[in-house]
Amino acid sequence: MTGSVVTAALILWAGPVFAGWVALDKPYQPAGRETIYFDAEQIHRTGTRVTLWQLTDLQWNNITRFLSLKTQKEFDCERSRVRVLQVIEFSRQMGTGRSRSGYIENGNWQTIEGASADHALWKSACGKP
Repeated sequence: MTGSVVTAALILWAGPVFAGWVALDKPYQPAGRETIYFDAEQIHRTGTRVTLWQLTDLQWNNITRFLSLKTQKEFDCERSRVRVLQVIEFSRQMGTGRSRSGYIENGNWQTIEGASADHALWKSACGKP
């Protein structure tokens, strides 16, 4: 439990916070014009599995009409894997504006790659060092 508190504190210190959203540390942010956040107050644990919400905020998008999306993810803390449960696209930044359900690829489990946003989220959600 202490490790998760320290990890959350480090992530809180690492980036700006917008209405409950905590930015991932810079090494875990994707290159480009987007920022990834998670809601540290809405992490739910059931046994060895944890669910949380991720917010991807785009600075600009010329491909689709959305500028942000919220993704509900489930992490398997023992097996180091993740799956997407739900995606909601928003017309404006930081999860505002018109919304619509996004595409989910059957919620298949994916192995978590090191030095990725999912790795940082897994560490925070599962209390891993």
